[in-house]
Amino acid sequence: MSVTLLAGTATASVAVASETPAAAPAAALAPTAPVENLIVGYKSSASEASSNSAAASDATAKGKKAGKKAKFDRRLGTGAALVNLGGTVAPAEAADVMAQFRADPDVAYVEPDTRAYATAVTPNDTEYAKQWDLFESTAGMNVPAAWDKTTGSGVTVAVIDTGYVAHSDAAPNIVAGYDFISTASYARDGGGRDSNPADEGDWNATDGECGVGSKASNSSWHGTHVAGTIAAATNNSKGIAGIAYNAKIQPVRVLGKCGGSTSDIVDAITWASGGSVAGVPANATPAKVINMSLGGPGACGTSYQNAINAAVARGTTVVVAAGNSNADAAGYSPASCNNVINVAASNRAGDRSYYSNYGSIIDIAAPGGETRRATDTPGTVTTPENAILSTLNAGTTTPGSEIYKPYQGTSMAAPHVAGLAALLKSANSALTPAQIETAIKNNARPLAGTCTGGCGAGLADAAATVAAVTSTPPAPAFENTTDFTIGDNTTVESPITVTGKTGNAPAALKVGVNIVHSYIGDLKVDLVAPDGSVYTLHNRTGSGTDNINQVYTVNASSEVANGTWKLRVNDNAGGDTGKIDSWNLTF
Repeated sequence: MSVTLLAGTATASVAVASETPAAAPAAALAPTAPVENLIVGYKSSASEASSNSAAASDATAKGKKAGKKAKFDRRLGTGAALVNLGGTVAPAEAADVMAQFRADPDVAYVEPDTRAYATAVTPNDTEYAKQWDLFESTAGMNVPAAWDKTTGSGVTVAVIDTGYVAHSDAAPNIVAGYDFISTASYARDGGGRDSNPADEGDWNATDGECGVGSKASNSSWHGTHVAGTIAAATNNSKGIAGIAYNAKIQPVRVLGKCGGSTSDIVDAITWASGGSVAGVPANATPAKVINMSLGGPGACGTSYQNAINAAVARGTTVVVAAGNSNADAAGYSPASCNNVINVAASNRAGDRSYYSNYGSIIDIAAPGGETRRATDTPGTVTTPENAILSTLNAGTTTPGSEIYKPYQGTSMAAPHVAGLAALLKSANSALTPAQIETAIKNNARPLAGTCTGGCGAGLADAAATVAAVTSTPPAPAFENTTDFTIGDNTTVESPITVTGKTGNAPAALKVGVNIVHSYIGDLKVDLVAPDGSVYTLHNRTGSGTDNINQVYTVNASSEVANGTWKLRVNDNAGGDTGKIDSWNLTF
């Protein structure tokens, strides 16, 4: 799967905390392009899961069986093994090696280490008065009215993107990041991973340089544009205003020449949220919000999902772009992952932007702009004033002078929501990722125009959302934090007794589930209403993914609210056990 920056008129993807069923298992992910590496997840009971030497021996043996070279490269932050195929091989040859891993009962999943790409258009203009996306009543996000309560102080937002090119309007809010591009030729900085996340440019010199169909292009400086929207310095008599202008931006570089690889992005998610990655120093300022304005076609793989689940479990809200293909976002990743806030793009008239992905897995819409109308010639820039203005650089390949330019894309919509998440976390530090997502969705307003295909809860409204989390506490949740052991081939139930409610439960009952288990593909998880009605939340999906930590939405409007509700978990296999750590109901 290729991953692209979600800006401009080309395809791209990004996401938000999702409450949809789990994505298709990784076994369904077949290579569709040449492959250099595989990502292999072993079951926790396998020696290869903890021993690098065992993983190395296993990779060599399986490659030999497939008639290919296969070599253990390194351990990812999620615990998976990165296996090098000795160079770029054809999809069919990679599939042969993958088949050897899939045939091994000790392997939970295997998937190709695909690439992500940045694609952005480059119109121009400047000044706060041009930032219709922040303040216009028709389709702006009502940001200024939130600033009297919060400006993002104390919150770090990781921008997992192309890195950062110096810009005086963003510099005051930049904190130390990291360069996770592991291949020197793609990094363009003379080496692999290092502590310098400087954007070295993502240009392509010739058509076809990055695969069939790729086009020559200039550098996008995409990460710097995203960073400016989130937290450009404000009230400094120049340039633009950032949404959370007292928050900090942590540049995390994963996209370079020819995009970026899943393995690098997965490690970046892990590190940015405070997790450990072998060979990389600990993050001194872990982010409470991650923005990923990147993506590509295909279902969410286990590698992405594991990293996202772990980040959310650490308390980090993950925001992603829906993609720019005018298609159902369920077919794009990481937009199709669970536990993200999936953001579609809207235009200045309040319609879904013509390029934006859509669908039932969209959580929210935010301004993404349009630099041309849908009927204009592709590649032209006819309405730059209707795009999203932010910080940029004038260099066509390597960095030049700093400038401001408007871009369009779900890449531009996602940082609006990431900035709002930072405002909320700053206003109420106790908010969890699930509560942040719920607050954003519950306080959205209807789009002024139309959204064919579905744009989630509507247009994000900063002032209404901040007011909701500062004037009143988040909706109280009924919770059971007692541990209930989940043994092999057993069924266990954890009860919650609800009192003091009138009438029926809501049509959007929130069910927060935290299950610790080493193989969630063994599990069926149901919500049992007081009258015995059963609502299935998770049904043996996720393969060898560790743990369930997410919020589900259940239409329980036919159920009386008061009474004893139960979380029922059935394990139908041997070899992996766990516990219900906690769960809650929010009415």
